[in-house]
Amino acid sequence: MDPDEILMNTEEGMEKAAEYMSHEFAAVRTGKASPALVDNIDVEAYGSMMKLKQLALISTPEPRMLVISPFDASTTQLIEKAIKESKLGIQPIVDGKIIRLPIPALSEERRRDLVKTVKTIAEETRVRIRSARREGMDQLKKGQKEGAITEDVLKSCEKEVQKLTDDYVKKVDDAFALKEADIMKV
Repeated sequence: MDPDEILMNTEEGMEKAAEYMSHEFAAVRTGKASPALVDNIDVEAYGSMMKLKQLALISTPEPRMLVISPFDASTTQLIEKAIKESKLGIQPIVDGKIIRLPIPALSEERRRDLVKTVKTIAEETRVRIRSARREGMDQLKKGQKEGAITEDVLKSCEKEVQKLTDDYVKKVDDAFALKEADIMKV
């Protein structure tokens, strides 16, 4: 396998880990309304599991209020049930064909719990990045054993993989610090 291709695959794996983290961070509520809080709640509708964003329009008319407008009024009760069963801890209010979600202010204890959750997500992401690093290094060493990669190219590529790892871990640390500050901000 070509060393450049190995590096590209390694970086792609690290990028996917960073995207996973961003997606997971968006779902952690910070005290202000964001459609990402409920986008991926699974709702059992039409005989299968569907994401809430596929069943309704989600808007934020106020900083502490989400409004969910189902495309089909018959799914309103199903969406309400799914929100109640989710781990959001927000009580939905059905108002005719729409569902209102008032976002309560976070208590200090709840903020600390959310920071722990975000820290866990960040650590999972670091593990995924290190796993992509290990796979890249293993492929490079395998290529060197097979004679496709010279010793000098191996050393150079290993440094490049390590640099990628350091860069992505720094991105994770920076994103975690921002999210932590956002959660702890009253």
